[in-house]
Amino acid sequence: MPHKTRPMAALLLFTGLNVVLVSTITPVYDFVCFLPYWERRRERLRVERETTPAKASTSG
Repeated sequence: MPHKTRPMAALLLFTGLNVVLVSTITPVYDFVCFLPYWERRRERLRVERETTPAKASTSG
């Protein structure tokens, strides 16, 4: 048999990788969700929503 199976090493590697991924998800989530780009976009959309009804009511 040319290949040795090492279930304990595989299990430890899998568990270690999951621990690393779980511990890094919060900073990555915070970085992506709270970028200034999203804040500016949200503010721009809010301003557009506030100005759109005023334009629609005066044009009719």
